[in-house]
This record gives sequence, C-alpha cells and structure tokens, in this order.
Amino acid sequence: MNISELDTPALLVDLDVMERNLRRAADYAAKHKLRLRPHTKTHKIPALGRRQLELGAAGLTVAKVGEAEVMMAAEPPDLLVAYPVIGAGKLRRLMEVARRTRVTVALDSEYAARELSGAAGQAGIEVGVLAETDAGFGRVGVDMGDQLVELIRVIRRLPRLRYEGIAFYPGHIRKLDGEDDPEFVRIGRTLRQTLDRLNREGMEPRIVSGGSTPSLWHSHELEGMNEIRPGTYVFNDLNTVVSKACALEDCAASVLVTVVSTARSGQIIIDGGSKTFSSDGLIGGSGGFGRLVEDPRAVFHKMNEEHGYVDIRACERKFANGDRLRVIPNHICVAVNLHERIYGVRGDETETVWKVEGRGKLQ
Repeated sequence: MNISELDTPALLVDLDVMERNLRRAADYAAKHKLRLRPHTKTHKIPALGRRQLELGAAGLTVAKVGEAEVMMAAEPPDLLVAYPVIGAGKLRRLMEVARRTRVTVALDSEYAARELSGAAGQAGIEVGVLAETDAGFGRVGVDMGDQLVELIRVIRRLPRLRYEGIAFYPGHIRKLDGEDDPEFVRIGRTLRQTLDRLNREGMEPRIVSGGSTPSLWHSHELEGMNEIRPGTYVFNDLNTVVSKACALEDCAASVLVTVVSTARSGQIIIDGGSKTFSSDGLIGGSGGFGRLVEDPRAVFHKMNEEHGYVDIRACERKFANGDRLRVIPNHICVAVNLHERIYGVRGDETETVWKVEGRGKLQ
C-alpha cells in the first residue's frame, strides 16, 4: 500500500532508520560489554521487542504489569519490571508472568519488597529484585548510602526474593555534552563509592542497571554499570536530537497529517492535535510541538484535541487544503501511546502494520 492511501493522522516509522538505530545500540552494547535490556515503553510492540532480542538484547524492560503481559508475546528470556509493583491484583498477575519467564522487579521500599515476597511465596516461585537508588532525578529510589544498604539487607532476608543488584535512572540528564559534564561526573563518582561499599558489605551486585537514551552513548564511562535500559533510541524524536544522542536523520518516526484549513492568513490547521501528538515541549522550552519535515520554518505552536495550529508566515512554499505533511514529534513515547497502529514504511510504500499492543496498559 502506498502512503498516499493511508488515512491521517497516521504514525509512520521508517524501517531502514529504525533498523539502523537498533543495530547501532546493539553493537555499542556488545563493544563495551554492557548488558542491553531495552525498555519497551517507546514502541509497545512485541514484534519489535523480539527484534531487539534477535539483535542481542539479554531481555526486555517494562514499567507496568500490563506491559509485561503484552511483551510475553516476544518470548523474552528475561523481563525487568522497572517500577515498584504495589497491589494484590497486580502482584497476582505478575506471578503468572513469572511462571513463564525469569522476572526481576526494581523497587525502593521494604513495603514493596514484603508485598512481592508474599505474592511469590503464595505462587511458589522466586523473583529477582533490583534495589532502586536515586542518582539525582528525585523520582523514585533510596539514597546511595545507608538507605540502599538497609534496603538490600531487607531484600536478602525475605523469602522467595533473589537479590540481583541495583538500579538507577539518570533522567535529570537531558542533554549530555561529554564525559566532562559535571552532573555525569558526580553520578559516576557516587556510583563507584556506592559499589565499593556494597562490595565491602558483602552485597556485591550482579547487575548494576542504569542509563537512558540521552546518556546512552556515554554509558561505558560510568564505571561499574553493566546494564543499560534505553527505550526512545528505537525511534528517536526531537528531544533526542536536542539531547545530542542522535541526529535528525536518526528520527525514524513521524506523523502523517493532512491540512484541513487554510482559512486564516499565515496559518494552516492540520488534523492532529493533543490526541495525536505528545503535549511535551522541547528541552529548553521552545520550538513548538514538532518539526514539519516539508518546511522546518513552519512553527507547530498550538494544539486543541483534534486541531494542530501551524504558523507558516516564515515559509516560502504554499500550502493548500488536502496537502499531506509529516511531523516529527518532540516526545515519541507518548505519541505512540495515542495511536492504535504504526505503519512501517520504506520510501513511499507501507511494508508492515503493527498494532500497538501495549497501548494504554497502565495497570
């Protein structure tokens, strides 16, 4: 099917670019002897999880139990739930997943550990645990110090839990210029001190899991980290470009839209708004909601639910109702979650269609 036959808005993925992104990360991880357990929060598609495994990923990462259930279709040998699992219903479902593959959970409290231990005991299985520590993002995770040591002691005492190591997420590093970045240097120094202490305490972690797409290509500079969990790298987006983790030509995903109104001078309206694109802005706070591929001078500056407002006063080309345009989103992870299908394309031809099976799996 030619792209011209698709209804809009439609989320497109350039298959050649995506495959290049996947291979580059797999090669990087292999070169630096890093365990790659990619986060599937970006693509939410088992077929792509399977492709990541085929290229050498040791397992897959998810945030929610619903995503874990979906990703079982990829047949992962190892699955990390990088999110505290709280609640009896969720834990019962997680135990069913754990009957089918090796499961590890990242958590940051005695409460979550005891709940997990109880559920694993009732199910008669063992579950791996990563003690979550805060690298500076301030979201989840205990301090790298006494709190982490005490959490590990709790995990090791509880039945049916297998202490695997520690996890952290440097999500506050959105733009990394190199190994001299002061915050990146601080994380590396603190991590080394933490690992030295854990080794002295007899708590040597088998897995030290961290990383993100913005810091992906500097992961080998964090001494002691041996696992990375990037997610966005599969498609990339404008914020990945701003973070210097990719170039514009590495953005595999774009949204195909149609111009539906030219009634106001200097403006076009496209058939995609906040129910099509992420409302996330660019790192740095400017630039609108996406980049118009056909004319980057256009400014996609405002959205309603179904309407995208594009300022074309600086554009040389003319726009007409019915024109079909492509927009690269600021944040692809959220955009994917808004779409039922993704169209894999080569040139102007649609080669494959994926159902976004992990869409809306919030529980």
